[in-house]
Amino acid sequence: MALVRTHPLRRPYELPDDEQIARARIHPHVSEVVEVAPPNPAWPDWFAWVRDRITTALGPLAVRIEHVGSTSVPDLWAKPVIDVDLAVPDSTDESAYVPALEAEGFELRVREPEWEQHRLFRGHAPESNVHVFSPAAREPQRQRLFRDWLTTNDNDREAYGNLKRALAQREFSDVMHYNNAKASLIYDIYERIFLTDPTSAHDPHPRT
Repeated sequence: MALVRTHPLRRPYELPDDEQIARARIHPHVSEVVEVAPPNPAWPDWFAWVRDRITTALGPLAVRIEHVGSTSVPDLWAKPVIDVDLAVPDSTDESAYVPALEAEGFELRVREPEWEQHRLFRGHAPESNVHVFSPAAREPQRQRLFRDWLTTNDNDREAYGNLKRALAQREFSDVMHYNNAKASLIYDIYERIFLTDPTSAHDPHPRT
């Protein structure tokens, strides 16, 4: 039997259910309308503003700050919320960085120990999601791959943008349900990324 090769950054196709979503949240859920906006050339400047606030708050504790998510991809429709990956020396050591980020106006919203010790902060003016991981976490690597792929692959960027625009016409009581509705296309795009990645062998892993 031939050995099935798997890219080291592959994640199984799994959707969090409402119980898992609620367990990760630190505060009770407040419904938000999912808005998808046309590409905005100001989004990189918004990220720069968020990055500077994080740097002011954490100094050298901010090991890496990356603009990820749809607002980091030129010509892609997106929720007008800046997604930021922040690496700190140890994301489990909340005392080292949570008070400083909260003093700068970022609110800790999500704690997910089972997902590479991910923490999520919400910022305002501009709206932002700051995802905190330790430096060796795999998810930020995945997000950079996804960003770079969509930047250079017109067909997948258009398909992803069209899906988001269609989903925004539906009523979601929870943005996580909106994320789940995008998950199948995101998984399929990752499969294409992994199959063409020259740094690692990968055999097809169709969704089940």
